[in-house]
Amino acid sequence: MINFNLKSQLSWREIAVRTAFVVVTVAAIVWFMPRPSEINFKLEKGKPWSDADLTAAFTFPVYKSDDAMEMERAERMKDFVPRYNFDKSVGAHQVALLRQKLDQMPVEYANQMKVSLTSSLGDIYKREIVDDHDSLIEKGIQAVKRIEGFSEQNIRVQQLLTPRQAYELLLDAPSVRRYADILQELNLNEFIEPNMIYDSEENEKILDDLLYVYPKSRDVQVGEKIISHGDIVDEDTYQVLKSYLKEYRKHHSSGETTLTILGKILYVFIVILLFTIYLGIYRKDYFDKLRSACMLYALIIVFLLLTSLMVSHSLLHVYILPFAIVPIFVRVFMDSRTAFMALSTVVLIAASMLQHPLEFIAVEMVAGLAVVFAMRELSSRSQLFWTAIIFILASTATHFALFLVRVGDMHQFNHKELIYLLICGLIVFCAYPLLYVVEKTFGFVSDITLVELSNTNKELLRKMSEVAPGTFNHSVQVGNLAAEVARRLDANAQLVRTGALYHDIGKIVNPIYYTENQSGGISPHEHLSYIESAQFIIGHVTEGLKMADKHHLPRQIRDFIATHHGQGKAKYFYIKYKNEHPDEPVDDLLFTYPGPNPFTKEQAILMMADAVEAASRSLPDYTEQSIRTLVERLIDSMVSDGFFRECPITFRDIQYAKTVLIEKLKMLYHTRISYPEALKE
Repeated sequence: MINFNLKSQLSWREIAVRTAFVVVTVAAIVWFMPRPSEINFKLEKGKPWSDADLTAAFTFPVYKSDDAMEMERAERMKDFVPRYNFDKSVGAHQVALLRQKLDQMPVEYANQMKVSLTSSLGDIYKREIVDDHDSLIEKGIQAVKRIEGFSEQNIRVQQLLTPRQAYELLLDAPSVRRYADILQELNLNEFIEPNMIYDSEENEKILDDLLYVYPKSRDVQVGEKIISHGDIVDEDTYQVLKSYLKEYRKHHSSGETTLTILGKILYVFIVILLFTIYLGIYRKDYFDKLRSACMLYALIIVFLLLTSLMVSHSLLHVYILPFAIVPIFVRVFMDSRTAFMALSTVVLIAASMLQHPLEFIAVEMVAGLAVVFAMRELSSRSQLFWTAIIFILASTATHFALFLVRVGDMHQFNHKELIYLLICGLIVFCAYPLLYVVEKTFGFVSDITLVELSNTNKELLRKMSEVAPGTFNHSVQVGNLAAEVARRLDANAQLVRTGALYHDIGKIVNPIYYTENQSGGISPHEHLSYIESAQFIIGHVTEGLKMADKHHLPRQIRDFIATHHGQGKAKYFYIKYKNEHPDEPVDDLLFTYPGPNPFTKEQAILMMADAVEAASRSLPDYTEQSIRTLVERLIDSMVSDGFFRECPITFRDIQYAKTVLIEKLKMLYHTRISYPEALKE
C-alpha cells in the first residue's frame, strides 16, 4: 500500500527543493499564459470553421461591416443639401473696383465703357457663383441651399456658375463684346469672385447628423450559438465573429480579473503538484539527482511557453508544436511511465490555452502514447525516423476519426490541420540534434552516445586492444556477461556494456603488471614488495579516471571505472602480506581501492561480472559445479562485505544475476567432444 504521508519521510531540504520546483514552474507558466484579450480566431471568409463550437459568453452587438456602413453613408449623401451664404457685398465690391479701374482709362474710352461693363458685371453677380462646382457634382449633390438673410432657397447645382463660367458669360454680353480689343488691358478675370460662401460650421453639423450610421445591426444574446465546428463562415457569420472578437477584447482591455488569475494559478498548480507527487512517490531518485528533475520541469516550461507564444500571436497552428519530443526525451534518458506523466502534464495545461481543448488532448495524448511505445530504446538514428512515422500515423488517424465523429461530411474536412501534423512529424524526426543539447546541458548519456562510445575503433579502445590485448578481451567478455544480466534485471544493458569496455582502461599505463597481459610466465611483481604490487594494481582505477577526464568520457562511464572494485582490497597481495607478517599491524588503506562502492544497479552488475569473469580464468576445470561454486562464493563475499548497500539492487536481483552468470560461463567454457582417429590398416 502506498504511503501518502510524504512529509514525515522527507527532510526539510527535500521539501524545500520540491516546493521550489513547483513554485517556479507555476509562476513561469502562469506569467506567460495568454491574456483573455490576446485570444484570436482564425477568421477565413468562405472557409469551414476549424475551431470548436462557439457560444456567446456575453450579450454583444453585431457591428455592420465597413463596406455596409460606407454604402449607407453614400446613400445618405444623396439627401445632403449644403448651405451657402449669398453675399451681395462681393458683387458690389467688385463692381466698385471695376469702376475705379475704368476711371484710370483715357476719357474717350472710360465714359463709353463704364456704364456697359459695370452694368454687365452687376448682372453677373445677381447669379450664384461657387468655386467648388465640380466637387459638388462628383459627390452627387443635386442642389444647394442659398441663404440670404432669413430667406432660404434651393438652387439646382446646374444653375450655379463657376468663376470661369461667370467670366465667359461676362465676355459674351452684347454690351461688352464691342470692347473686346480694350478688355485685354482690363483683365476682367480679376473682378470675378465667388459670392456663394460655403457655411462650413453649419454644414459640418448637418453632415455629422446625416452621416452618422449606427454601427450595430442587431444583438447576440448570451448563450446563443454563434457557429458550429465545420460550418462555412459566410458574410453574416464573419461579421458576427469579428464583432464578438472586438467586444471580447473590449471587455478585457483593462486586464484580467483577480478571479481569472487565481483560476489560472489554481489549475496550473494542481497539475504541476500532481506531477510532483508522482515523482515523489514513484521516482524519488529523480529528485536525488537534481539534473533529472531540472530537465523534466524545464521541458514542461519550455513547451508551455512556446504554446503561449503561438496562441498569443496567432502563429500558424498549435498542432505544429512537437509535443511528442517531451516523451521522447524523457523516455530516452529516464523511463516510459515518467514520459507519459510528463506528456500528460504538458498537454493538460496547454489545452487550457486553446479554443478546442478536447480534440487537442485526444490527438496529442494518442500520438504521445504511440511515441512512448515506439521508443523502447534509442540505439540508432533510424529509430527516430520510425518514431516520427508512427507519430504522424497516430496523430492524423486520431484527428480524422474525431472529424468523422463530430462532422461526418468529407466536404467540410480541413486539410490544413493534417499538413500541420505532417510538419510536426518532420520536426520530431529532426529532433536528433536536440538530444545532444539536452545530453550536454543536463549531463545525461543517451543510448546512441553509448553505441558510439562502444565502437572499438575509438581511440582509447583501439589503444587498449594494441597495448593490453588481454585486458581488452577481458573487457569484451565482461561486457557480454554484464549486458545479459542487465537485460534480465530490466537495467540499462547498453550502459553496462559500454561501461565494461572502459572500466579497465587504466591498465593501458602499465599493462605488464596485470596477469591477463603477461606471457611466458614472467611477472614484474617478483621484484616488488606486496605493498608496491598492490599500489600498481590499485593504480589502474586512478589512472583510468585520469584518462577518462582527458578524453571527456561521460560521467556515467567514469563512475563505472571508479566503482568496479568499490572499496575492496587487492586481496592477493593483501593476504600474502598478512601471511608473511602475522604479528605486524597492517595498514589496510595501502591495499584498498579508492572506491566508492556501486550506487546504481548497473554498477553492481558490472562489479559482479568483472570479478566472476576474471576469477573463472583460474579454474582448474570447467564443470557446472566448479562454476556455480565460484560464482556463489564471489558474489556472496561481495554482499557480506557490504559492496551493494548503497545501490538499488535486491537479493532477488542478485540471485537472478548469479543464475545468468553461471549459465553464460557454462556456455563460454563448454567442453568439446574428442573426435575419433581413423584405424590404420
